[in-house]
Amino acid sequence: MKFKKLIPYYKRNLKLAYPVMLAQLGQVTVSMADTIMVGRVGTTELAASAFANSIFIIIFIFSLGFSLGITPLIGNAFGKKQDKKIAILFQNGLLVNIVLSIALMILFMPLAPALNWMNQPPDVARMSIPYFLILMSTSVPLAIFFSIRQFGEGIGNTKIAMWITLMGNVVNIFFNYLLIYGKFGFPELGLVGAGLGTLIARIAMAAAYIWVLQKNDLFAPYRKFFSKLNYHRVACWKLVKTSFPISGQLLVEVLSFSFSAIMVGWINKENLAAHQIALTMASGTFMLALGVASATTIRISHQFGSGHYKATKVAAIAAMHLAVLLMSFNAALFFIFRNQIPLLFSSDSEVIKIASQLLIIAGFFQIFDGLQIVGLSALRGLADVKSAMYIAAISYILICLPLAYFFGFIIDLGSVGVWIGLAIGLVIAAVAYRARFNYFMRKVMK
Repeated sequence: MKFKKLIPYYKRNLKLAYPVMLAQLGQVTVSMADTIMVGRVGTTELAASAFANSIFIIIFIFSLGFSLGITPLIGNAFGKKQDKKIAILFQNGLLVNIVLSIALMILFMPLAPALNWMNQPPDVARMSIPYFLILMSTSVPLAIFFSIRQFGEGIGNTKIAMWITLMGNVVNIFFNYLLIYGKFGFPELGLVGAGLGTLIARIAMAAAYIWVLQKNDLFAPYRKFFSKLNYHRVACWKLVKTSFPISGQLLVEVLSFSFSAIMVGWINKENLAAHQIALTMASGTFMLALGVASATTIRISHQFGSGHYKATKVAAIAAMHLAVLLMSFNAALFFIFRNQIPLLFSSDSEVIKIASQLLIIAGFFQIFDGLQIVGLSALRGLADVKSAMYIAAISYILICLPLAYFFGFIIDLGSVGVWIGLAIGLVIAAVAYRARFNYFMRKVMK
């Protein structure tokens, strides 16, 4: 396909993607600030943060998947100009996500003491429990924020979420500073202070988006259809059928990274702290690709919903090109500054040495990480979510984790071997998602 024909698609994708990128970069800045601030307190605190987050992220991602299911359904209805259907889908999606988040809190908060039983260093496990409990308490405000955000993205607006997220990031860093180090009369709480800063910020973000939903003219065409009568099982079930496979796909991917953290924790706390540094950086660069991916879901759901199948394919191709460009740049940064980046997070020489090795592997899988999230998001835009779940299960559970254990402990490469297994899983997922998208579009266009 000629480059000139792709230019309008690049522009449309970037128009939707750049607010998501900025918001995600802001979120990454908070994550990095958290890691830096906690790392300055001590290696044990940094390792405890990594361990608690590796468990919480499993629960968080499962919940997030249910909000992500809102976007393709609303995007498809938006392409068909069905305002009432959009309002009904949002109302029921918000209900489903709030109920799910409460259920997860009730289920998992009493299980926090089980963190002591996962063969981690005792001081790390003990310190991670209160931090984990605070993270769990953020579940409901996160469910509200993400539900409204995905509603906005479904109707093609990504800027509001960007501004609210950036505001939340400022609140988070500000309260982290006050509560981690005990500044301006606040108590010095260390890792617990980082958790409380996160809780305050997430409540503020949810409250801000509720206010915008009520006041902004963008949502006026849909507000008039909000009604108690529009809460019903049919809409809820439709959302669950779309959202559950998305949650399943996200869950198996995150499980691979969470279990990799647990594996690394079996070695020692220095390796676990280094894992957290490398993962923080890889997560940061991933957010750039996630911006392109979010735009891909929106564009493809709109094009596919309106029956423009050729434009659907071209939008996916343009998104892949953008992801490769962005992630190639990130890979170069990892290779060049692999020895300097860890210095931002820790002064422990052993942690710095291990983290620099992990950043090399993170650099190698950057492009495939970008391609897999864009391929996955293209399938979400088509609402082809079950196949994505199966691909993820094979790539990350059946292939990635056994290879991570094999390279890490059988061949005895340690945390480097674990990360090699992660990289192979990402490569396989990227290839499989793209193949499935091509197969789906060939069937539709026959």
